[in-house]
Amino acid sequence: MRVLVVGAGGREHALVSVISASPLCLEVHAAPGNPGIALVGKCHPIKVDDIAGQVALARSLAVDLVVVGPEVPLVLGLADELRAAGIRVFGPSAAAAHVEGSKAFTKELLEAAGVDTATAFTVTTLDEAHDAIAKLGGRCVVKADGLAAGKGVVICDDAAEAEQAAQELLDGALGEAGTTLVIEERMEGPELSVLALCHGEAAVPLPSARDYKRIGEGGTGPNTGGMGAISPAPGVSDEEAQQIVETVHKPILRELVRRGIPFSGCLYAGLMLTATGPRVLEFNVRFGDPETEAVLPRLGEDLLPFLMACADGTLQDGRLRTIPGAAVAVALASRGYPASSESGTPINGVSEAGSQRDVAVFHAGTAIVDGRLVTAGGRVLAVTARGADGAAAQAAAYAAAAKIAFDGMQLRRDIGSDAQG
Repeated sequence: MRVLVVGAGGREHALVSVISASPLCLEVHAAPGNPGIALVGKCHPIKVDDIAGQVALARSLAVDLVVVGPEVPLVLGLADELRAAGIRVFGPSAAAAHVEGSKAFTKELLEAAGVDTATAFTVTTLDEAHDAIAKLGGRCVVKADGLAAGKGVVICDDAAEAEQAAQELLDGALGEAGTTLVIEERMEGPELSVLALCHGEAAVPLPSARDYKRIGEGGTGPNTGGMGAISPAPGVSDEEAQQIVETVHKPILRELVRRGIPFSGCLYAGLMLTATGPRVLEFNVRFGDPETEAVLPRLGEDLLPFLMACADGTLQDGRLRTIPGAAVAVALASRGYPASSESGTPINGVSEAGSQRDVAVFHAGTAIVDGRLVTAGGRVLAVTARGADGAAAQAAAYAAAAKIAFDGMQLRRDIGSDAQG
């Protein structure tokens, strides 16, 4: 079959890698793709938010399945338009994608479904924000309601910091995404990500992962899109991940079906492992990034039939076989990230790093300029390695990352250790 993957980052490179390895896959395409994806599939210069262009491309290629990577085209209704055109798609409708498109909607959905999450207040003015921050004792999390490319969450240590964050967001720091805020209690504990392939009320869990969001070692500094991930999350067995799907994902799926907006695609639960058990931090409606780069290399069976089952509406509850051991993905970022990024800086050593056994280098923000691979964004590459356990995978990932160099390269040195987020 012919498959089109929508997107241009490390997540999409990981998806293209596993899809292209399927015996069912005749051709794999990506739009717009990146230089890493171009080594295994054909790339097409269609932007992810060009809904008409993506549908036209899928038609012209006569693809059997479209897999949508990023959240923006899902929220804009790409899956709806593809289905209307009679094209199979892995990804939720715009109505179901509202689970990620609006944090306020998700908090209301969690409450209706009876899923444990942080106490939160939805506000639209600075006075309301001040009251919410006071009720939470100052130490809280300020979130932009809308999509903000990973930049809409501010973890605050005190009321002054929280009020400054609220004011900046309400004053337009992130545009329309910050006109409504969700201010919630700050939960403590290690983070956990559990992704599941879903259709209607059926769900198939993927291996658990832990994402390290902050720029600095030990979980310090500003939030990023993710500086790396480990799978499975330390201390979380496959059985525990399965149970989380039963108590977190399934109630949300049932509530969405009850509301007439059934979910089809990848439902991502970001959780905090608190002293009282797992509590939901967020939901996303697509494969996580960089979790995907750590999770997919651990799969022990073909992913493509499961993606097709979601698209066809035939998915049944079950499990995916996994490769024993662990995988660690380390993000390599450009100078200035996350506040800014550099483009055009030559990158060396990618082929050498990726030639090692059980190592993959996924492109996230790269380009080819005058025949050379260069940086083209904040997170540039994700170096993933498998190992017999977390320590072995971590050592292998950092050994491979050490072979890559570009001016201003940033990476955390504690991905896969006990550091929190």
